[in-house]
Amino acid sequence: MSPRQTRLAEFIERVWNRGESAAVPEYLAPLYTIRHDPGDPWEGRSLDHAGFIERLETSRAPFPDQRFTILHMSESGDRVIIAWTWLATHREAAAGFPATGQQIAMSGASIYDFDAEDRLTGHWQVADRLGVFQQLQAQAAANK
Repeated sequence: MSPRQTRLAEFIERVWNRGESAAVPEYLAPLYTIRHDPGDPWEGRSLDHAGFIERLETSRAPFPDQRFTILHMSESGDRVIIAWTWLATHREAAAGFPATGQQIAMSGASIYDFDAEDRLTGHWQVADRLGVFQQLQAQAAANK
């Protein structure tokens, strides 16, 4: 793995998988832009570290044991592209659905941008959020 790929893998592990919000300034530039991420309430916004931490904590709250697994990485210029899977247990209400205690799975791909100091400046992402919604819907129906 290249240094940027290693850094991104560490960011995913520490920040998204473990929820280490204190590590955010270590990996992110002062402003982080969510360029494209349909279904993400922060899509199109530029976040400072505090804003990113709010996003992290809000996103993880219903799924505190979430785990991203990187399936593939490639690099081009100042970008690292990853394909990933996500698995989490639905522990708190999400998208209008009460917690079910059931596992939810998703897959997606993300393109992360880096600055000259190898800090993350933003991403462009596609994720199967419809699949997550359908799983939540099915679990809610099964729990009635």
